[in-house]
Amino acid sequence: MEFLLSYWQQTVRVILMTLTLSLTQNVFAKTLLVVGDSLSAGYGLDPADGWVNQLAERLKAHDIPLSVANISISGETSAGALRRLPSALAKYTPTIVLIELGANDGLQGLPLKLLEQNLRQMILLCKQQGALPVLFTMHIPPNYGKPYTTAFSQLFSTLSQEQNIPLMPFFLEGVAGNPEFIQADGLHPNQAAQPIILKNVWTVLAPMIKQQLTIEESATQ
Repeated sequence: MEFLLSYWQQTVRVILMTLTLSLTQNVFAKTLLVVGDSLSAGYGLDPADGWVNQLAERLKAHDIPLSVANISISGETSAGALRRLPSALAKYTPTIVLIELGANDGLQGLPLKLLEQNLRQMILLCKQQGALPVLFTMHIPPNYGKPYTTAFSQLFSTLSQEQNIPLMPFFLEGVAGNPEFIQADGLHPNQAAQPIILKNVWTVLAPMIKQQLTIEESATQ
C-alpha cells in the first residue's frame, strides 16, 4: 500500500513538473517575425550568411529570449505579404514584427496609394495581435522620376507617424550604391554587406527589443 502511494505521488509530481515546464515555455517563448523581400530573404546567399540569421545569432549571444522567424520571400510585394501575414501571426504570435517591404512595389511602379494601404493594414493586423510593428524605410532608384521617388521615400515616415510605431532608418546605408557590397546583378547586397546591414538594424532595434520585452514581462506579473 505504501509502495502504491509513493508511486502515485511520484507520478503526480512528474505530471505537475511537466505542466509547469510547458506553461513556462509558453509564457516566455517570444518571437521576432521578419516580413520582407529578397533583402531579408538573403537572395543569392547561403541562408546562414543573411543578416536575419545573423540577427538570430546576435540575440542568442546576448541571452535575449527572442527567437527569429523569417517569412521573407524574394520578389515579394506589399500585397503578397499582406495576404500571408494573418497566418504567420497566428502561427508565431510574435512580440515584434519587422516589416521590410516596398522596394518591389516601387520598382514595378505600382500606385503608392496601394502600397500605403497594404502597409497600413499590415501594421493594424500586428497591433491587433498585440505585436509591435517596426516599419523599415525603403528607397528606390530614380527610375520613375523625382516626384514618385520622393513620395515613395516619404511614405514610410508618414505611416510611422500616423500609426505611432517605430521607424527603421534606411537599413542599407553604407551598402546601397557601393559596388564592393553588391552582387553581380547590381541590385542585391553580397555576403560582405550583411554585417553592415545587421549593424544598421541592431543599433535601432536593440533598445526596442529591451523595452518591448520589459513591457510584456511587467504585464504578466
